[in-house]
Amino acid sequence: MMFRPKKTMTEDEARSKLSALCARGEYCEYDMTEKMRKWGVEPAAQMRVLDFLIENKYVEQERFCRSFVKDKLYFNHWGRRKIEQALWQKRVDRRVFIEVLDEIDSKEYVLILKDLLKSKRKSIKADNAYEMNGKLIRFALSRGFTMDIIRQCIHDVDQYDLTDEQLPLPSY
Repeated sequence: MMFRPKKTMTEDEARSKLSALCARGEYCEYDMTEKMRKWGVEPAAQMRVLDFLIENKYVEQERFCRSFVKDKLYFNHWGRRKIEQALWQKRVDRRVFIEVLDEIDSKEYVLILKDLLKSKRKSIKADNAYEMNGKLIRFALSRGFTMDIIRQCIHDVDQYDLTDEQLPLPSY
């Protein structure tokens, strides 16, 4: 078997490929840099391509952040802490993502967690209310919700008989 060196991508190829990719979806600067690094694009060329993408509004941190928060909150039902951590891992500026997260409507946020707890409760096996609540709390914490809002929602969900018509569903 013959060893073939990995072909590196040129700056123009990377610019073209990333422009097309960004036209189809939202990406952050870190995602673009990582793709170019994997493709073997030189560091100086990476900076020029990234500058081009930012200059031509293919990549914009705030727009990416808004899209990411909306997707993770409404579709994945992640809590604020898990979203914060994911954005931090993507190296999004903290000021940008804190501002976007602060815009989340608190009533909708609570309704998302209540709906999540309601549906999870149906699949949990527990011998008593204490065990049930413990499992629900661990589940909600793993989704990135904070303890204060979890307690409030568990208390509110406990107030209902847990039939679909009694518990209000969030309006997306």
